[in-house]
Amino acid sequence: MRNIAVILAGGTGSRAGGGIPKQFRTLEDGRTVFQTCVAAFEANPHIDRIAVVMLAQYMQQAQDICRACGWRKVQYWIPGGSERWESSLNAARTLSEAMQAQGEDDCNVLIHDCARPFISQDLISRVCTALLAHPAVSVALPVTDTIYTVQTDALGERITSIPPRATLRAAQTPQAFRLSLVCKALKQAQQAANQPITDDAGAVFRLPDVHIYIVDGEPANRKLTFSEDFNRPNK
Repeated sequence: MRNIAVILAGGTGSRAGGGIPKQFRTLEDGRTVFQTCVAAFEANPHIDRIAVVMLAQYMQQAQDICRACGWRKVQYWIPGGSERWESSLNAARTLSEAMQAQGEDDCNVLIHDCARPFISQDLISRVCTALLAHPAVSVALPVTDTIYTVQTDALGERITSIPPRATLRAAQTPQAFRLSLVCKALKQAQQAANQPITDDAGAVFRLPDVHIYIVDGEPANRKLTFSEDFNRPNK
Protein backbone atom coordinates (compact mmCIF):
# COMPACT_ATOMS: atom_id res chain seq x y z
CA MET A 1 0.00 0.00 0.00
CA ARG A 2 1.32 3.43 -0.94
CA ASN A 3 2.40 5.94 1.68
CA ILE A 4 1.50 9.51 0.77
CA ALA A 5 2.77 12.39 2.88
CA VAL A 6 0.35 15.31 3.16
CA ILE A 7 2.16 18.53 4.07
CA LEU A 8 -0.22 21.05 5.62
CA ALA A 9 1.25 24.44 4.69
CA GLY A 10 -1.96 26.38 4.30
CA GLY A 11 -1.66 28.81 7.20
CA THR A 12 -0.53 32.41 7.17
CA GLY A 13 1.58 32.09 10.31
CA SER A 14 0.52 35.46 11.73
CA ARG A 15 1.61 34.54 15.25
CA ALA A 16 5.18 33.99 14.05
CA GLY A 17 5.54 37.54 12.74
CA GLY A 18 8.15 38.33 10.13
CA GLY A 19 5.69 39.75 7.59
CA ILE A 20 5.53 36.54 5.53
CA PRO A 21 3.93 33.12 6.08
CA LYS A 22 6.17 31.16 8.40
CA GLN A 23 6.53 28.31 5.90
CA PHE A 24 8.61 30.70 3.78
CA ARG A 25 10.76 32.02 6.60
CA THR A 26 14.42 31.07 6.47
CA LEU A 27 16.05 28.76 9.01
CA GLU A 28 19.66 28.80 10.20
CA ASP A 29 20.90 26.69 7.29
CA GLY A 30 19.44 29.09 4.73
CA ARG A 31 16.56 26.85 3.71
CA THR A 32 12.93 27.81 4.21
CA VAL A 33 10.66 25.98 6.64
CA PHE A 34 8.73 24.62 3.66
CA GLN A 35 11.86 23.43 1.90
CA THR A 36 13.21 21.71 5.01
CA CYS A 37 9.95 19.94 5.73
CA VAL A 38 9.26 18.67 2.21
CA ALA A 39 12.89 17.60 1.76
CA ALA A 40 12.57 15.22 4.74
CA PHE A 41 9.69 13.32 3.15
CA GLU A 42 11.21 13.47 -0.32
CA ALA A 43 14.32 11.72 1.03
CA ASN A 44 12.53 8.94 2.90
CA PRO A 45 12.34 5.62 1.01
CA HIS A 46 9.01 4.70 2.61
CA ILE A 47 7.25 7.72 1.13
CA ASP A 48 5.91 7.19 -2.39
CA ARG A 49 4.25 10.55 -3.08
CA ILE A 50 3.79 13.94 -1.49
CA ALA A 51 0.75 16.22 -1.46
CA VAL A 52 1.15 19.88 -0.55
CA VAL A 53 -1.80 21.81 0.89
CA MET A 54 -1.27 25.54 0.37
CA LEU A 55 -3.33 28.72 0.15
CA ALA A 56 -3.87 29.68 -3.48
CA GLN A 57 -1.93 32.94 -3.27
CA TYR A 58 1.25 31.12 -2.20
CA MET A 59 0.93 28.08 -4.43
CA GLN A 60 3.21 29.38 -7.20
CA GLN A 61 5.96 30.27 -4.72
CA ALA A 62 5.87 26.77 -3.27
CA GLN A 63 5.86 25.17 -6.73
CA ASP A 64 8.89 27.24 -7.71
CA ILE A 65 10.77 25.92 -4.66
CA CYS A 66 9.91 22.32 -5.51
CA ARG A 67 10.93 22.80 -9.13
CA ALA A 68 14.24 24.37 -8.14
CA CYS A 69 14.96 21.47 -5.77
CA GLY A 70 14.19 18.88 -8.44
CA TRP A 71 11.81 16.94 -6.21
CA ARG A 72 9.98 14.08 -7.93
CA LYS A 73 7.57 12.89 -5.23
CA VAL A 74 5.50 16.09 -4.99
CA GLN A 75 2.57 15.20 -7.23
CA TYR A 76 -0.49 16.85 -5.70
CA TRP A 77 -1.18 20.55 -5.10
CA ILE A 78 -4.28 21.12 -3.01
CA PRO A 79 -5.87 24.43 -1.91
CA GLY A 80 -5.97 25.01 1.83
CA GLY A 81 -9.09 25.74 3.85
CA SER A 82 -9.84 28.39 6.43
CA GLU A 83 -9.43 25.82 9.22
CA ARG A 84 -6.90 23.03 9.64
CA TRP A 85 -9.52 20.29 9.37
CA GLU A 86 -10.78 21.83 6.11
CA SER A 87 -7.28 21.62 4.64
CA SER A 88 -7.06 17.96 5.68
CA LEU A 89 -10.50 17.25 4.22
CA ASN A 90 -9.53 18.90 0.92
CA ALA A 91 -6.48 16.65 0.81
CA ALA A 92 -8.43 13.51 1.70
CA ARG A 93 -11.02 14.15 -0.99
CA THR A 94 -8.42 14.95 -3.65
CA LEU A 95 -6.39 11.85 -2.87
CA SER A 96 -9.49 9.64 -2.75
CA GLU A 97 -10.46 10.80 -6.22
CA ALA A 98 -6.90 10.23 -7.46
CA MET A 99 -6.81 6.70 -6.03
CA GLN A 100 -10.14 5.83 -7.67
CA ALA A 101 -8.96 7.23 -11.02
CA GLN A 102 -5.86 5.04 -10.80
CA GLY A 103 -7.81 1.93 -9.84
CA GLU A 104 -6.31 1.76 -6.33
CA ASP A 105 -8.52 0.84 -3.40
CA ASP A 106 -6.75 2.72 -0.64
CA CYS A 107 -3.46 4.13 0.61
CA ASN A 108 -1.83 5.40 3.78
CA VAL A 109 -1.61 9.13 4.42
CA LEU A 110 0.84 10.79 6.82
CA ILE A 111 -0.61 14.21 7.61
CA HIS A 112 2.16 16.52 8.80
CA ASP A 113 2.32 20.15 9.84
CA CYS A 114 4.79 22.08 7.70
CA ALA A 115 5.53 24.06 10.86
CA ARG A 116 7.35 20.97 12.19
CA PRO A 117 10.26 21.02 9.71
CA PHE A 118 12.80 19.14 11.82
CA ILE A 119 11.20 15.71 11.55
CA SER A 120 13.78 12.94 11.35
CA GLN A 121 14.07 10.11 8.85
CA ASP A 122 13.79 7.64 11.72
CA LEU A 123 10.48 9.06 12.87
CA ILE A 124 8.99 9.01 9.37
CA SER A 125 10.11 5.40 8.96
CA ARG A 126 8.70 4.35 12.33
CA VAL A 127 5.32 5.84 11.46
CA CYS A 128 5.28 3.97 8.14
CA THR A 129 6.22 0.74 9.91
CA ALA A 130 3.42 1.22 12.45
CA LEU A 131 0.94 1.56 9.58
CA LEU A 132 1.71 -2.01 8.59
CA ALA A 133 -0.04 -3.15 11.77
CA HIS A 134 -2.50 -0.35 12.54
CA PRO A 135 -4.95 1.70 10.45
CA ALA A 136 -4.48 4.76 12.65
CA VAL A 137 -1.37 6.03 14.45
CA SER A 138 -0.35 9.33 15.99
CA VAL A 139 3.02 10.64 17.09
CA ALA A 140 3.18 11.85 20.68
CA LEU A 141 5.56 12.56 23.56
CA PRO A 142 5.14 11.78 27.27
CA VAL A 143 4.03 14.80 29.28
CA THR A 144 6.61 15.97 31.82
CA ASP A 145 4.66 18.86 33.37
CA THR A 146 1.72 18.46 35.71
CA ILE A 147 -1.47 19.27 33.80
CA TYR A 148 -4.54 20.93 35.27
CA THR A 149 -8.05 20.90 33.91
CA VAL A 150 -9.76 24.13 34.88
CA GLN A 151 -13.12 25.81 34.97
CA THR A 152 -13.77 29.55 34.92
CA ASP A 153 -16.21 31.12 37.35
CA ALA A 154 -16.87 34.66 38.56
CA LEU A 155 -13.66 34.70 40.63
CA GLY A 156 -11.33 33.34 37.95
CA GLU A 157 -9.98 29.95 36.91
CA ARG A 158 -10.00 27.08 39.35
CA ILE A 159 -8.57 23.59 39.11
CA THR A 160 -11.17 20.89 38.59
CA SER A 161 -8.88 17.88 38.19
CA ILE A 162 -5.22 16.87 37.90
CA PRO A 163 -4.89 13.94 35.48
CA PRO A 164 -2.05 11.48 36.18
CA ARG A 165 0.88 12.23 33.89
CA ALA A 166 1.42 8.56 33.09
CA THR A 167 -1.78 8.59 31.04
CA LEU A 168 -1.02 11.82 29.15
CA ARG A 169 0.79 12.40 25.85
CA ALA A 170 1.52 15.60 23.93
CA ALA A 171 0.50 15.24 20.30
CA GLN A 172 2.85 15.84 17.41
CA THR A 173 2.59 15.07 13.72
CA PRO A 174 2.56 13.17 11.45
CA GLN A 175 -0.78 11.62 12.25
CA ALA A 176 -1.23 8.73 9.89
CA PHE A 177 -4.21 6.72 8.72
CA ARG A 178 -5.74 4.65 5.98
CA LEU A 179 -7.04 7.25 3.58
CA SER A 180 -10.56 5.80 3.57
CA LEU A 181 -10.66 6.01 7.37
CA VAL A 182 -9.57 9.61 7.77
CA CYS A 183 -11.72 10.71 4.84
CA LYS A 184 -14.80 9.26 6.54
CA ALA A 185 -13.83 10.84 9.86
CA LEU A 186 -13.27 14.31 8.42
CA LYS A 187 -16.54 14.24 6.49
CA GLN A 188 -18.38 13.40 9.71
CA ALA A 189 -16.51 16.18 11.52
CA GLN A 190 -17.66 18.62 8.85
CA GLN A 191 -21.26 17.70 9.61
CA ALA A 192 -20.71 18.17 13.35
CA ALA A 193 -19.68 21.83 13.13
CA ASN A 194 -20.68 22.43 16.75
CA GLN A 195 -18.00 19.96 17.92
CA PRO A 196 -14.69 21.51 16.80
CA ILE A 197 -11.58 19.38 16.36
CA THR A 198 -7.98 20.54 16.62
CA ASP A 199 -6.26 17.75 14.70
CA ASP A 200 -6.96 14.79 12.44
CA ALA A 201 -6.64 12.23 15.22
CA GLY A 202 -9.45 14.07 17.00
CA ALA A 203 -11.73 13.38 14.06
CA VAL A 204 -10.73 9.72 13.74
CA PHE A 205 -11.08 9.23 17.51
CA ARG A 206 -14.80 9.89 17.19
CA LEU A 207 -15.31 6.90 14.92
CA PRO A 208 -16.63 3.81 16.72
CA ASP A 209 -14.32 0.82 17.16
CA VAL A 210 -11.23 2.59 15.83
CA HIS A 211 -8.09 2.59 17.97
CA ILE A 212 -5.30 5.11 17.41
CA TYR A 213 -1.91 3.77 18.43
CA ILE A 214 1.00 5.90 19.58
CA VAL A 215 4.39 6.21 17.90
CA ASP A 216 6.96 7.81 20.18
CA GLY A 217 7.73 11.35 19.08
CA GLU A 218 10.95 13.33 19.32
CA PRO A 219 11.65 16.60 21.15
CA ALA A 220 13.35 17.93 18.00
CA ASN A 221 10.07 17.49 16.10
CA ARG A 222 8.83 20.74 17.58
CA LYS A 223 6.36 23.19 16.11
CA LEU A 224 7.36 26.67 15.03
CA THR A 225 4.52 28.90 16.22
CA PHE A 226 5.92 32.15 17.56
CA SER A 227 8.79 34.35 16.41
CA GLU A 228 11.01 33.23 19.29
CA ASP A 229 10.67 29.60 18.16
CA PHE A 230 12.85 30.45 15.16
CA ASN A 231 15.67 31.56 17.46
CA ARG A 232 15.86 28.35 19.50
CA PRO A 233 18.64 25.91 18.53
CA ASN A 234 17.22 22.62 17.32
CA LYS A 235 18.44 19.76 19.50
